[in-house]
Amino acid sequence: MLVGDSEVMQELRSQVARVARTSFTVLIEGESGSGKELVAREIHTRSPRADGPFVALNCAALVESLLEAELFGIEERTATGVRGRRGKFEQAHGGTLFLDEVGDLSATAQAKLLRVLQDMAVERVGGHVTHVVDVRVVAATNRGLWTLVNSGGFRADLYYRLSGVDILVPPLRDHREDIPALIEHFLRRLDAGHVRVTPAAVDALLAYDWPGNVRQLGRVIERAIALSTTDVIDVRDLPAVIARRAMEGVHDVAGDQSLRAWTSRYVRQVLARCDGNKRRACEVLDISYHTLRAYLEFGRTSTSTGRPQQKGEDRPAGAGHGGPAAVARP
Repeated sequence: MLVGDSEVMQELRSQVARVARTSFTVLIEGESGSGKELVAREIHTRSPRADGPFVALNCAALVESLLEAELFGIEERTATGVRGRRGKFEQAHGGTLFLDEVGDLSATAQAKLLRVLQDMAVERVGGHVTHVVDVRVVAATNRGLWTLVNSGGFRADLYYRLSGVDILVPPLRDHREDIPALIEHFLRRLDAGHVRVTPAAVDALLAYDWPGNVRQLGRVIERAIALSTTDVIDVRDLPAVIARRAMEGVHDVAGDQSLRAWTSRYVRQVLARCDGNKRRACEVLDISYHTLRAYLEFGRTSTSTGRPQQKGEDRPAGAGHGGPAAVARP
C-alpha cells in the first residue's frame, strides 16, 4: 500500500498502475528504506499475475557460494547432506520475482542472471535438466546502476535487460507533507489507533531529514508507542536527535511571540521545505496565494526584536529575519 497524496506519490502510483498492466521487466531505484519492495508488491498486485506467487530475494544478504542455489535451485545429493530444492525462479513461476539490491551481485552472478533473463530457463546446481520458467522480474537497487556501469561494477548488457522500465521512488524528505498520513498508517498497522500524536511531535517529525526514509519513520513510531507512558506521543517520546532539533528550533526563536508571528515562521518553514515553490506551499498549507504573501510580508517587516517595523524606522545594518524557523504548528 503506497501511502500519501503528495504530487510525487500521486505520480508514483500513476506509474505503477501503467507499468503493472504490462509484462516488462522493471528496475526500481531509490534510497534504502524508501519503499522499493512496496512498489514491487503493488506492481504485482495490480498485474495479470496477481494470483501467482510474489517471491522476494535480497541479493545483498547471501554469500556468493549460496546465491546460485537460491536463484536457480539445487539437485538432490549434489553434496553430502544437501536436499534438492527449487530456486527462486522456479518458485516464482507464473508470478513475480523481486530481486532486491541487484547492484550487489558479483560479476559471476550477473553473468548467470543475464543468461536466465535471456532464455527464461534455469538449470539447477548439480543438474543437467533445463527448467523453463514464466516469471516477471522486478529488480531494485539503492546504488544507482548506471553509475556502477560507468565504473565497471555492473554489466551494461544486464543493466539494459533490467531497465526496460525505470521507476524512481522518492526519498521521504521530498514528500514530507505525507508524514501525517504515514503516521496514521503506522498507528493503524500497529493496532494503536487510540494513540494520539501531538502537533508539536508531528512538527518535529516534519522537520527531520529522514536518512532512513519511510522505514525509519515506522521504527520511530514503534519506539514512541513502546516508550510513551500515556496514549499521547509528544516530542519527549521521540529519539533525541529528532527531539533536540525540534527544541532547538523553538528556543532559538526570539522576539514577537504572537500567533501571527509564529504562523509566519511556520509558513516560511513550509516554503523552504517546498524549495521555494509558492504554489506547492499554498497546496500544503491549504491557503490562498494572497494569504501566503501576507504571512511572508509580515516576516520581512519584522525587526530583529520581533515587533513589526513602523513607518520611519530604519532596519539596523545587517538585521536579518530571525533565527531558524520554528517547528510549531499554528
